[in-house]
Amino acid sequence: MDRAAYFRYAGENARNVVFPLGGIGAGSIGIGGDGRLRDWEIYNRPSKGSVNGFSHFAVRAERDGKVLDTRVLHGPFQGSLTGDHLGKHFNSFGFGVRREHMAGFPSFESCTLSGPYPVATLDFADQRFPGTVKLEAFSPYLPMESRLSSMPVAQFEFTLENTTDAAIDYTLFGCLGFEFRDQSVVTVSTADGRTTLSGRSTSDRKSIHYSELAISSDAAETSYQRHFFRGSWFDALEVYWQDISRPGRLKDRFYDNGTERRALSSGALAEHSTLACHLSIPAGESRTVRVAIAWYVPNASKYWVSSSALIGEPKDIPSVWKNYYATQWSGAEAVLAESFAEWEQLAGQTRRLKAELLASTLPDAVLDAVSANLSIVKTATVLRLEDGTFYGWEGCHPDAGSCEGSCTHVWNYQQVLPFLFPDLERSMREADFTYNQRPGSGGMTFRLSLPLGIGTSDFRPCVDGQFGNVLKAYRDWKLTGDLAWLKQIWPHVKAAIAYAWHPDNYDKWDPEKSGVLTGRQHHTLDMELFGPNSWLNGFYLAALHAGSEMARAVGEADTAAEYAEIYARGRQWTHEHLFNGSYFVQQVDLADKAQLAPYEVDRGHFVRGSIYDLYWSDEHGEVKYQIGEGCEIDQVLAQWHAGLYGLGDIFEPEQFASAVRAIYQHNFKRRLGDEANPCRVFGLENEAGTLMCAWPAGAERPAIPVPYSQETMHGFEYAFGSQLMMIGELDKGIEVFAAVRDRYRGHNRNPFNEIECGSNYARSMASYAAVLVLSGFAFDLSAGRIAFAPKLMSGGRFRSLWSTGTAWGSVAIDDGEARLTVIGGTLDVAEISICGVAFKADATDHFGGKPERRDNRSIFNPGMGLMLRHAGIAVSNQPDIASL
Repeated sequence: MDRAAYFRYAGENARNVVFPLGGIGAGSIGIGGDGRLRDWEIYNRPSKGSVNGFSHFAVRAERDGKVLDTRVLHGPFQGSLTGDHLGKHFNSFGFGVRREHMAGFPSFESCTLSGPYPVATLDFADQRFPGTVKLEAFSPYLPMESRLSSMPVAQFEFTLENTTDAAIDYTLFGCLGFEFRDQSVVTVSTADGRTTLSGRSTSDRKSIHYSELAISSDAAETSYQRHFFRGSWFDALEVYWQDISRPGRLKDRFYDNGTERRALSSGALAEHSTLACHLSIPAGESRTVRVAIAWYVPNASKYWVSSSALIGEPKDIPSVWKNYYATQWSGAEAVLAESFAEWEQLAGQTRRLKAELLASTLPDAVLDAVSANLSIVKTATVLRLEDGTFYGWEGCHPDAGSCEGSCTHVWNYQQVLPFLFPDLERSMREADFTYNQRPGSGGMTFRLSLPLGIGTSDFRPCVDGQFGNVLKAYRDWKLTGDLAWLKQIWPHVKAAIAYAWHPDNYDKWDPEKSGVLTGRQHHTLDMELFGPNSWLNGFYLAALHAGSEMARAVGEADTAAEYAEIYARGRQWTHEHLFNGSYFVQQVDLADKAQLAPYEVDRGHFVRGSIYDLYWSDEHGEVKYQIGEGCEIDQVLAQWHAGLYGLGDIFEPEQFASAVRAIYQHNFKRRLGDEANPCRVFGLENEAGTLMCAWPAGAERPAIPVPYSQETMHGFEYAFGSQLMMIGELDKGIEVFAAVRDRYRGHNRNPFNEIECGSNYARSMASYAAVLVLSGFAFDLSAGRIAFAPKLMSGGRFRSLWSTGTAWGSVAIDDGEARLTVIGGTLDVAEISICGVAFKADATDHFGGKPERRDNRSIFNPGMGLMLRHAGIAVSNQPDIASL
């Protein structure tokens, strides 16, 4: 079977597909499964469903001065035939298909969009059109190259094939709207072999409304119209279609700014420009034309009201800042200039990432989850601040970010940035430790306030976010081996750990340094647990264990010993007191109201009210929002982090494996329609998924349990699924991944928009962990070591991509032989282990050039690599994905 078929969306499976094109922190434009341009999220905030006027592509075929056919490059319309729910009079539900969808014009009878991310290939065909059109759409996605991957641009390569027996003159049209807040000024330029139509707003360049949008092509022959016809009623589109349906070149139309612009009775008020690319193609041949759309909205602002107050008075800092990309490019034209000048590199490296994903031996459902969620960093979920700092919402509302502040207990789960854009991940550590940590106590708020430096949120620290930052600092150090960086952040890491017992910790996590959290514990399910539990205590233990190793690395032996002692006590207690023989539980007396009394403090509330208002139910006589004897999906999540980062065993291996199997037994449901779910519905009816918490027969269930208990939240599911893979339950882990992705097959939901608290939800990037787990990838660049121990193979072979904090590449392993290639960045390594066989990097067969030697390490640049041969290398003894 053609593997690529899994990633093709056609017919009803294309209905909900929107593939985001854009830059990291630069916003995006979506291209639908039908070829329509939608979700124009380029104005520093989400904008689901937006269409940017009549923006679209179209194509015309003519021969001997006679037009054979003209069509918009869209497939069949699959939206609401009654109209969109826009809330706008005369252009909404009840008024038919929205005119901006261009559904009233001839289109193609078939359109197929193929992935995987980051390149969309669209194939258009129609028996009435003399030829076929293939479109490749992408934006630069270059691991280790965060600047280039942040370009505010969408790039398109159209390949037109003449399938007739005589030459045809084809014209590709790109129509671009300028839906600015104020008037737009349209210009045309011809430079560097390109024709560019640009629109810019008349706002001051320092205004948040200042905008530029441009379309450009390097086609040898072009023509253009700077403006649509200005009239009323439906005049603009009427004349536009007449213009592009005539043979020959477009005749320019230009209105100066003083010309009256009349409103249309139904449709966009924006100005529009049209760029035409002309190609003569002999019979049976094809030609390719390149087009790019770039945008430049340089000034971002804090348009939202924060959900919590600040400690003390906010500093007097402007609430407007420049986007990072505005510090790298001077305008849309500058973006286009670099896009075309570096097209081969940008397209080649982006296609290489897609090719490596497709060539991997990851199971289809896993590859689908991994690749689709790479798109999240290219959406409006993400900002890059003026100094390049990465900032993320949790997800997106239709017109605003959802849940501000690079929320640590959500971004804990994602594994894309540290392995593909490690500089951006480290910028998150630095911002958290610089702006979110409270002087003195070391407590950290889990939402970063903007603009940077304005102050620290007064909300209480959360356990998983606080200690997750410690674990991520450990990971980021091990990925690079950068001891100087570790020393720089170490005082903050140390303070974060010590907050557990600090006198100013009003939630009294572990005042006795017992290694067991007994106090009030805020967490990612948005409320607090009371009493010991393996989920949050696991984070504490893992942070202590990682802290001990980091302390030794920076020369603090006494600190390392203290952390190790607390860790050992807590680990022993956890295994003896929280494991019920099958899984880990929370130790709490639900009927004990008195346990709430120590936490009646008027500080750090997420939901306002006294401790009793929030947590005590008089009617039920119970503490609310607890797990108790439930089987919770994240009960051993700390081991997931520890396993990924090389920390070793936080839980006893037998207990960890038992708990993971119990979650599968009790929480995984093959038919969610049989479960009662009063919470948000992310799966239903015949769909499968893993519940957040379940109470097996005989287990006491709280009357009002931990929030979201009955939901199926994808980032949690991916973390759990990869835990199953960790313990060798590959078929079950793949089943968990497939259950999520089957809910995103295009006919039901958008494959490139996993949801939780909003669209394009950050936690779903937990799916990338499967790459690490299934390849058995281990790293310790502080010692110059990387290793691979694959858990599966396909036809006796294993292949995957890999990455560290400085390089990425591919690895292919057969029995007796492995080939490791560096594709991007620089790999600085002393030892490589394959299936348990260790090789010195300088004592192997190299290709692509001889590596430089430095400090007993070998330095591999792009295109270089190693051939590793040994009889002990074996992958054929692993399960074949065909049998799973």
